[in-house]
Amino acid sequence: MFTEADYKQIEGRGMTVAKVEHQLEQVRQGFPFLRLEGAAAVGKGIIAPDEAARQKAVADWEAYKQQGGHKVVKFVPASGAASRMFKNMFAFVSADYDVPTTDFEKKFFAEIHEFAFFDALCDKCKANEGKTVDELIGTGNYKAVAANMLETAGLNYGQLPKGLLLFHSYDDGPRTPMEEHLVEAALYAGSNGEANVHFTVSHDHLELFEKRVAEKQNYYEQKFGIHYNISFSEQKPSTDTIATNPDNTPFRNEDGSLLFRPGGHGALIENLNDIDADVVFIKNIDNVVPDRLKADTVEWKQVIAGVLVEMQRKAFDYLKVLDSGVYNHQKLEEIIRFVQRELCCRTADLKEMEDAELVVYLRQKLNRPMRVCGVVKNVGEPGGGPFLAYNQDGSVSLQILESSQIDTSNEAYMKMFTGGTHFNPVDLVCAIRDYKGQPFHLPDYVDESTGFISSKSKNGRELKALELPGLWNGAMSNWNTIFVEVPLSTFNPVKTVNDLLRDAHQ
Repeated sequence: MFTEADYKQIEGRGMTVAKVEHQLEQVRQGFPFLRLEGAAAVGKGIIAPDEAARQKAVADWEAYKQQGGHKVVKFVPASGAASRMFKNMFAFVSADYDVPTTDFEKKFFAEIHEFAFFDALCDKCKANEGKTVDELIGTGNYKAVAANMLETAGLNYGQLPKGLLLFHSYDDGPRTPMEEHLVEAALYAGSNGEANVHFTVSHDHLELFEKRVAEKQNYYEQKFGIHYNISFSEQKPSTDTIATNPDNTPFRNEDGSLLFRPGGHGALIENLNDIDADVVFIKNIDNVVPDRLKADTVEWKQVIAGVLVEMQRKAFDYLKVLDSGVYNHQKLEEIIRFVQRELCCRTADLKEMEDAELVVYLRQKLNRPMRVCGVVKNVGEPGGGPFLAYNQDGSVSLQILESSQIDTSNEAYMKMFTGGTHFNPVDLVCAIRDYKGQPFHLPDYVDESTGFISSKSKNGRELKALELPGLWNGAMSNWNTIFVEVPLSTFNPVKTVNDLLRDAHQ
């Protein structure tokens, strides 16, 4: 199937032929849907902490940071281009009409002064058109304004990553999402005068990110009295997946070479695995708010981190007991209650196990990476949610699932999915070292059977694309998971440019 040139291409990407053949087999076989027990809800896998519990969790987090010896990192997936944000405006530029016609276009131009990038756009219009934004609009030249926002000669927002767009206005100048994440890091992830922030970026944008950091790092260090350790990584070519034709044979480019595609955000489990940290916060690049609204975000980040370190402490204590060999059946029952009630991990075979088998089972369930995921009440956003699902070993545990993992022909499952009370806003805090202080090897905890196949095209030719298990879906499937209800005020994604006009971004 593969030529000598193919072997060289595969090895040059840091992959093996066996790995590529395995991917082709996955495409041929497809992926099974997950078996569900039910949607998670408050009292059924989701914690809704009251005021006293929140205060305790914040105190636990502060105490953890002050103990010393713990490294905290804020991990921000930031490789996405902003092109989808501007889909409506690209359509306007190429439309056969010249004035704003759709509601989206009318809103954009009516409120254009409210965008944090307005002044920068005005400067580009003056340089390229000899007129301000208002002058161009006054003469009916709306398309010139939109083109100067989107195209390379202007702001180039149609090609830049979201992390480098001007999102929020301040008296001292507008901020990008990247800068807002630096501010957040200082407010809840800093310890001992330092804050560690890691961005995953695309190769094409790395230099631009580094340039912005060089311009702004000192300013924010002075503002918050903190030193930043800022690092970047790119998605590894070895995590790409081979594309296939509709008949499952390898898709080849015009020059005869194999086509490999990025495997989706699940590939970032490799980048996360390279992070040297005890605790890692994960949040999407575009879910940021201006300073005036940050209080909720900061408090709830501390809450979920406090829940994490307290749950981890309990798990570590129990693992030390199991290691010591000094325990009785009553102690084992206490540990079982923790695994079942606090970690929501259950298995039907437990009653038939002898004590020696129980110890093996409990060690396996406790000694694994742990994450606390903030979930918000469902308001109809597209995307995944919290569920109780069956694992490969027959146990049931908490998982974040996407619609692609659910059998849409199963009426009961669809009712669970559409009737779910909560939504996944990608708000995680993770513990990635074991109770002896050694880093977990995170790829070992991926459920490979949770990938999926999507239909794409290249140069007009159809192809099948293999998507790896998502970072917070199947890539963390075999972690211990805790869900905490967080307020909607902490979830403010920017899917379209007009989302920046919402109060949360003004």
